[in-house]
Amino acid sequence: MDCVSPILDAATRLWDCTAKRAVYIRHLPQNLNSLRTEMEELKNLYEDVKERVEREEKRQKKHLRVVDGWLRGVEAMEKEVQEILAKGDEEIQKKCLGTCCPKNCGASYNLGKMVLEKMDAVTVKKTEGSNFSVVAEPLPSPPVMERQLEKTVGQDLLFGKVWKWLQDGGEQVSSIGLYGMGGVGKTTLLTRINNELLKTRLEFDAVIWVTVSRPANVEKVQRVLFNKVEIPQDKWEGRSEDERAEEIFNVLKTKKFVLLLDDIWERLDLSKVGIPPLNPQDKLKMVLTTRSKDVCQDMEVTESIEMNCLPWEDAFALFQTKVGADTINSHPDIPKLAEMVAKECCGLPLALITIGRAMAGTKTPEEWEKKIKMLKNYPAKFPGMENRLFSRLAFSYDSLPDETIKLCFLYCSLFPEDYEISHRNLIQLWIGEGFLDEYDNIQQARNQGEEVIKSLQLACLLENGRSPLDEKDKYLKMHDVIRDMALWLARENGKKKNKFVVKDGVEPIRAQEVEKWKETQRISLWDTNIEELRKPPYFPNMDTFLASHKFIRSFPNRFFTNMPIIRVLVLSNNFKLTELPAEIGNLVTLQYLNFSGLSIKYLPAELKNLKKLRCLILNEMYSLKSLPSQMVSSLSSLQLFSMYSTIVGSDFTGDDEGRLLEELEQLEHIDDISIHLTSVSSIQTLLNSHKLQRSTRWVQLGCERMNLVQLSLYIETLRIRNCFELQDVKINFEKEVVVYSKFPRHQCLNNLCDVDISGCGELLNLTWLICAPSLQFLSVSACKSMEKVIDDEKSEVLEIEVDHVGVFSRLISLTLIWLPKLRSIYGRALPFPSLRHIHVSGCPSLRKLPFHSNTGVSKKFEKIKGDQEWWDELEWEDQTIMHNLTPYFQSE
Repeated sequence: MDCVSPILDAATRLWDCTAKRAVYIRHLPQNLNSLRTEMEELKNLYEDVKERVEREEKRQKKHLRVVDGWLRGVEAMEKEVQEILAKGDEEIQKKCLGTCCPKNCGASYNLGKMVLEKMDAVTVKKTEGSNFSVVAEPLPSPPVMERQLEKTVGQDLLFGKVWKWLQDGGEQVSSIGLYGMGGVGKTTLLTRINNELLKTRLEFDAVIWVTVSRPANVEKVQRVLFNKVEIPQDKWEGRSEDERAEEIFNVLKTKKFVLLLDDIWERLDLSKVGIPPLNPQDKLKMVLTTRSKDVCQDMEVTESIEMNCLPWEDAFALFQTKVGADTINSHPDIPKLAEMVAKECCGLPLALITIGRAMAGTKTPEEWEKKIKMLKNYPAKFPGMENRLFSRLAFSYDSLPDETIKLCFLYCSLFPEDYEISHRNLIQLWIGEGFLDEYDNIQQARNQGEEVIKSLQLACLLENGRSPLDEKDKYLKMHDVIRDMALWLARENGKKKNKFVVKDGVEPIRAQEVEKWKETQRISLWDTNIEELRKPPYFPNMDTFLASHKFIRSFPNRFFTNMPIIRVLVLSNNFKLTELPAEIGNLVTLQYLNFSGLSIKYLPAELKNLKKLRCLILNEMYSLKSLPSQMVSSLSSLQLFSMYSTIVGSDFTGDDEGRLLEELEQLEHIDDISIHLTSVSSIQTLLNSHKLQRSTRWVQLGCERMNLVQLSLYIETLRIRNCFELQDVKINFEKEVVVYSKFPRHQCLNNLCDVDISGCGELLNLTWLICAPSLQFLSVSACKSMEKVIDDEKSEVLEIEVDHVGVFSRLISLTLIWLPKLRSIYGRALPFPSLRHIHVSGCPSLRKLPFHSNTGVSKKFEKIKGDQEWWDELEWEDQTIMHNLTPYFQSE
């Protein structure tokens, strides 16, 4: 038995092996069919996956490496399967013994085994292919994507400045903000920077462009960055904003990049996006564009650059490229007409492009003249102006933070083209209109008005005026195209053209046109007259009537009869207007009235009826003989009264001045007085009244017999003229120092900004100015006895602790004329951080200016004007100061 067991075991194993091999052989035909079917299914799956890959490639994506390997594997497997199937068919044909046995059992066995193994491999491939949820991924973005850009005009200097910074670095500057009004070319410049980075391949790993727009959306910016940098899909989808920011940060912190942010309207928190802190040393830089300088500050850019409109030559060149040479040269008159059209754009590139394209193909002078007339009189109707220009510029208006600022902006369109508006006058008008009613007094309203102006300037909707350097008041103006847009908005996008009526220097307005103004809200007539009307006009909705400057001699009979809600009436500077209609006194809703510069002798007594009047302006009315008795005291709501330069040359007496001051003192709400006084008694009346002193902001004193002036602590502007016996100016400490405790004693004249003293021959010095830390303008002339502007020794007598650093620290302009004994401005050198202008003439004894090398003058300094002989004899503590100043002599 022991011998039999091994034999049986071997036989069993042999049988098992033979049986298995027999299965490979016996089931070979069936397995071949199964393999053929499996391979067909795999091929179908292969085609599906391949089609998906091709679709993704058309979308600028590349297929995954694993998918690419799978496709190649399927292609190789198909060849192998075809070989196996061919061998199998051949082997089946070779069977013998009645087709039951193969001729070569070993070969059939091997083939059968191979078929089963390949079937398993095909099944695995099918499973792999079925599991491809994603077959491709976005192509990695190139370092810079080129953006479409037409040829630029007039941007070379600014581009060169930004490009130099990008090339050379700059240890202090990590970011630049380009700001300017809409349509000025900010995006164009940013595009040029982007494309130049593509050409030059500076040492940056990536240039990332993001158009931010409104609102500043962190998720939107993150999506742009995801598409730009290589972040795996599985680390992005379904992640929170903070997690995505972390992924972006981890990628960007290893790269040198330039971030170009276009069209920003509000602060975008870069850290929330995932952008690392900008660092110029590590080549991490940012350039952004915005319409508001405020945004540059909010984004904490290290340098803000304003983009201005094009100068004339560049502007006209851009305009001609859009019109086309064929049109420009089609008639000899057209080049001159083209200049007229281009000038209407005032250098604004978007306007030049829009209007230039609209004029392309206009080849007769008559057509050009017609279009010019339309552009001047009805700009909103000009082709492309509403859709391509005004609607885009209006985004700046829409972004203003509140309705008050919007109302104030639209109001500026009432002034003529290129008109420079005084800050002070404009804010007074806004007060009269009720735009600043939330403030209790005029000073608070005026401060808020300055903030409104600042907001509009930062939004690039208003510009600084080009006023003379020594002009005391600040001025602003509105770009012509912005003004056209503002009028379009004020007229409800042009739907109500008579809602704002603005006429400047046109022919006398006919009655038929006036009749169309029934629905008007504001009328503004400049250098324009109105023909006689058959019946009085009816203005039921009119809030504002401005009729200013030069030509109006009279108004049609009963013109002011039907204005039931009018708030503002301005008739200023019509020097030929000699009489006012009494019916003005019936405009009981008036809150602002300005008669400055009129040649009238008497004001209508009916003005007493204006119980709601808050502002009354009567400046420079040289023909005025008197004011109606009790008129001023009847104006119970009056807050602002201005009557300077009126009394000079008029028949006003000291008694008239005194009565006027007494009436002003009776007014409960008065808190802003500007007045000119010429008698000792009226000046004494002012000085004896705490209420009048507290309310007086601007005063001019001109009295030959006055020898002492006591200053109010509230005064802002002081003029002293031809007070020949004046020996001293004192500060009225005793009466007011307790009440006015906001500032320390040595700064008690903190409100005083402007001092002009002339013709005071006995005055020795102005030492009291050390108590005026806010002084900006100082002019002293024809004071023959003056030896020092500020006498250090006398300051000790005043018992004032002098802050030497603060003396003249805000002084902008200093004028010293015909002061033959003047030896010193101040006893020691001063910083003069704000000084821009000095004019010295007829001061032969002044041998030294209070500058030295450690202080010098401000970087804003522009001009020093004087006599050649005086300049040559000046003594300098440091000659380098002299070389840093450029004098302008009297003959220049």
